[in-house]
Amino acid sequence: MTKITVIKGDITKLEVDCIVNAANQSLLGGAGLDGAVHAAAGPDLVRECRSLGGCQTGMAKVTSGYKLPAKYIIHTVGPIWRGGRKNEEAMLYACYWNSLTLAADLGFKSIAISAISTGAFCYPVRDAAAVAAKAVKQFIVSERSDALSELILVCNTDGHMRMYAAALNL
Repeated sequence: MTKITVIKGDITKLEVDCIVNAANQSLLGGAGLDGAVHAAAGPDLVRECRSLGGCQTGMAKVTSGYKLPAKYIIHTVGPIWRGGRKNEEAMLYACYWNSLTLAADLGFKSIAISAISTGAFCYPVRDAAAVAAKAVKQFIVSERSDALSELILVCNTDGHMRMYAAALNL
């Protein structure tokens, strides 16, 4: 059984098997969380990311965690909000699903996931929380979830934390 929690905090400080970074398509660092993850992990992260050839929206790729407390980083590229008419919901769902599936396939026991696309990519938080909850709930009932014992959704503010917790009925 996977324990699910929603917290307000700094994902770069969590001691888990992996964190999920809301990256850009280059995977080479950027603003917001992506920049913070790269800064905390150190320069070896960008070297490894260069070898991955980028990442398409909705997909997920894994690297070492380097100087982070987390052993690994799963990088996923969330959709930029364009009013909800450009397949944003399906792409955001894919971010969560593909990140969770990759973590399970690699045998990770604990994962912390950021509120993907809710920062610089401007996805409305309440809508993003509903998509995240749908993906998490469907993953938890899948046979792949057996490996995962802890899932932490990490938010920046108390308001965001309440929206994600409510979407997950926590």
